[in-house]
Amino acid sequence: MDHTGGSNGEVPVAVDDNAATITVANSRFNIAQCSSSSCNQQGTNKWATLLLAYKSLGVVFGGLVTSPLYVYPSMALKSPTKDDYLGIYSIMFWTLTLIGVVKYACIALKADDQGEGGTFALYSLLCRHMNIGSITSTTSVNSQTSLSYNNLHQGFEKPSRLGMFIERSLIARRVLFFIAILGMCMLIGDGILTPAISVLSAMDGIRGPFPEFSNSLVEALSALVLVVLFLVQKFGTGRVSFLFSPIMGAWTLTTPVIGIYNIIYHYPSIFKAISPHYIYQFFSRNGHEGWLLLNGMVLCITGSEALFADLGHFNRPSIQIAFLSMIYPSLVLTYAGQTAYLIKNPNDHEDGFYKFIPKNLYWPMFVIASLAAIVASQSLISATFSVIKQSVVLDYFPRIKIVHTSSSNEGQVYSPETNYTLMVLCVAVILIFGDGKEIGNAFGVVIILVMLITTLLLILVMIVIWKTPPLLVTLFTLVFLSLETIYTTSVFTKIKQGGWIPFAISLILAFIMFGWFYGRQRKLQYELTHKLDINHLKTLISDPSLQRVPGLCFFYTNIQDRSEGFTPVFGHYLKNMKSIHQVIVLTTLRYLLVPKVGPDKRYVVKPLGPKGVYGCLIQYGYADSVSLQGDFVSQVVCLIESFEGREMGDFREAVVHVRGKTRFYVSKKCTRFDRFMLGFYEFMHSNCRSGLPTLGVPLQQRIEVGMLYEA
Repeated sequence: MDHTGGSNGEVPVAVDDNAATITVANSRFNIAQCSSSSCNQQGTNKWATLLLAYKSLGVVFGGLVTSPLYVYPSMALKSPTKDDYLGIYSIMFWTLTLIGVVKYACIALKADDQGEGGTFALYSLLCRHMNIGSITSTTSVNSQTSLSYNNLHQGFEKPSRLGMFIERSLIARRVLFFIAILGMCMLIGDGILTPAISVLSAMDGIRGPFPEFSNSLVEALSALVLVVLFLVQKFGTGRVSFLFSPIMGAWTLTTPVIGIYNIIYHYPSIFKAISPHYIYQFFSRNGHEGWLLLNGMVLCITGSEALFADLGHFNRPSIQIAFLSMIYPSLVLTYAGQTAYLIKNPNDHEDGFYKFIPKNLYWPMFVIASLAAIVASQSLISATFSVIKQSVVLDYFPRIKIVHTSSSNEGQVYSPETNYTLMVLCVAVILIFGDGKEIGNAFGVVIILVMLITTLLLILVMIVIWKTPPLLVTLFTLVFLSLETIYTTSVFTKIKQGGWIPFAISLILAFIMFGWFYGRQRKLQYELTHKLDINHLKTLISDPSLQRVPGLCFFYTNIQDRSEGFTPVFGHYLKNMKSIHQVIVLTTLRYLLVPKVGPDKRYVVKPLGPKGVYGCLIQYGYADSVSLQGDFVSQVVCLIESFEGREMGDFREAVVHVRGKTRFYVSKKCTRFDRFMLGFYEFMHSNCRSGLPTLGVPLQQRIEVGMLYEA
């Protein structure tokens, strides 16, 4: 995976073709000190937080605040009455309040993983605190941490009973992994459906004054708008948000004003529907039909997951300020205005947004709505970039290019491969499933499943990490699990009418992630089984037939610990080459969630035991420019000279950089499942980006050591 920071430097996160990604989990406590000081500086600058809150309007809340475009049109209402509309508004008000305000703004935002949000960040947080090493590719990573002079795992409290149960139970760990994978896949599905339904609903407004416009023309126009949107993503979240925020500011201010106008003009007593009594009356009167209508009402909370998943692009205070001061009041007033209009015009629900706009404001609002729909797509696009980056860093997804578009905010990322894949899928959804109701049905499935998975993971966080009192955990579980389960049962009735789309997308993504994860785990198991221990290494190094030639060899690996052993590729290299440089530096590169790493902390060099064998840990921030030429070699040589007690000037002229390149040898003993999964993994591995990015090393100094791992 390539990481490009504000300085246009690439940041490596994996040190050889075979090794698992160096995750930030092992650097949690070092990073926390840097991040906390940075956050404190931002906290003292209220204007900076307010500016971030303003920018977040154009990235985080687009999907949520534009939901009035399609909520009422997505409901299959049959001769609705005034009491029906009052009940619907009451349900939407309490859904927004409980899920939007209480769950996400007040609780979920506090469950970040080093500034990152989303279901996969929750999973990463749980894995680290419960020490679930066997379910993630971190065993080899953990093994190299002895090079650091700090105890990176200090401070963890004794896990709860539930935490210890999950640690011991392989089935529980697999279930937790499956839940996290499903949540991530559903969020990516959200990133496909949100742009499609938002832009399509906005563009459909042109048919009001021009009925001759066909559905096909509206769909083609929507597809064109989305293509342009995806093409500007390469400029970065910061620039895009600065451009989009004025649009969302205009939308967020104008829709509630129109809502207030409709409240005064059509039904001033609309806010009496806030009473939950109207919810009870709605279901007692409509029964099964009322329950089915929930699959449309759930769209009112569209984009709430992006509020959490986009956390890495901004920060908690800025998102909370923007949501509680602007987004939530805007939605409450807009839905109140729509409902007030529909009470007096009950049969206009098929076009519940554009009909409630005064005629003299139609065209200005059409322009604002169209622009806002484009911005709405941004929130889930940014969230998809974030969650893909998290999964790549944690080694659950094939390595793809991740570009850091900000030198001051690590979470602002862009992935070209992800961007253009989303673009193709969004356009395909619009052109194939042009009916807004079918896309709405698919959308409802995605929304409620992501929310349900987030709730389940939050419950685990409360119990395992926060040690929340049982009474509060029980209250949270009863309220949110029951509310979202009721929505889920309603939404699942629409599986045949478009609800299958996100399941198909998620199935493909889950298969890719599982195939990659399975292959990485098998490689990890092989390495740990065939690791080169310190005694064997000493034997190989002291072998008289092994020639020691002048020079310096940097051998890139993740396993280089005296107690855990060394990478088997290194032993393979020594046995077959029968010669080695006089100084060998087993080098590990670690990517940290800080902009830059100071020169005094950049390199950590330590003798590993055998004569002339050293371990080197290189730490880089996401905005650092990475190069393994010149200065790097000089500094490492200086550190080695301090151990050797002599100068090594001649070695600087004979430097080579060696990395392992491993493949599976699938024998006939393997099961059909292994053959298929490992073959699929090798296909992905052969077509994904290299684990060691281009680091400015001259071609004549690069060596790749191939090795077959027998499955």
